[in-house]
Amino acid sequence: MSVHTANEDGRQTGPAVPAASATPKARMSKRQKAKLSRGIQYAILIVIAALIAIFADWPTLIDSFGRVDIAAGMFPDVITMALKNTVVYTFLGFALGLVIALFVALMRLSSVGVYRWLATIYIEFFRGLPALVVFLVLGFGMPVAFPGFNLPQLVIIMIALGLVSSAYMAETIRAGIQAVPKGQIEAARSLGMSSSRAMFTIVLPQAMRIILPPLTNELILLAKDSSLAYILGSSVDGRELAALGRAEIVNTANLTPFIVIALCYLIITIPLSYLSRVLEKKYGSADSGVK
Repeated sequence: MSVHTANEDGRQTGPAVPAASATPKARMSKRQKAKLSRGIQYAILIVIAALIAIFADWPTLIDSFGRVDIAAGMFPDVITMALKNTVVYTFLGFALGLVIALFVALMRLSSVGVYRWLATIYIEFFRGLPALVVFLVLGFGMPVAFPGFNLPQLVIIMIALGLVSSAYMAETIRAGIQAVPKGQIEAARSLGMSSSRAMFTIVLPQAMRIILPPLTNELILLAKDSSLAYILGSSVDGRELAALGRAEIVNTANLTPFIVIALCYLIITIPLSYLSRVLEKKYGSADSGVK
């Protein structure tokens, strides 16, 4: 049964309209949800930082890791000797690894099956071995197996770092070469270029634009792997950062040298990380516009 309403003069005007239900609650937009989520995350981080600041044993931490006198005693040797040796070892290993990686990558892409198999075995072998094992074999295993194998320590470090890095860089170079359009090679061959000339004058220069950022990342990893050179032992003048830090910790019975050494590694890796981002932004944006 419908209910009618009447106006002021008594006439009915039609069925009565029921009262509107309560307005639905406004839903949060995606932007508001993201803002709320970030706020919660920041709050959690602030709480964690506050708890660490309140409950940490700061006097013990400072005495164990923040002795200014011990840190000052490491200078200038930590810069003029250890940091310099680390940089030298890193770039020598990188240079050797890049040369080996280029040949291995070309073998990996060769039409000759034997070359492809040899390159694949090489890559999988050295990618599967820990860098520590490579240092131990070259430093201690080879002289035992071959009594005349007495190379200078600098050469052993360079070879070890080169072998470790080349397996990774070979795959990076291979991917960069394959990313170059095949039409570039076909155009070069149509002009009468040989395959090798087309590879070194046309393909590789273009591939380098693609592989520069990942190669820079490999250089960063190699700088950290150079710390394994301390297991070979060295003279005082031949110590890199890890060897110097270990010696200072033994001499001072304190862990402050670890902090100094960590900061020195950051001096190397932070600029390289920035360079990698710049190269990736520059060449990545340049390549994205090429169809």
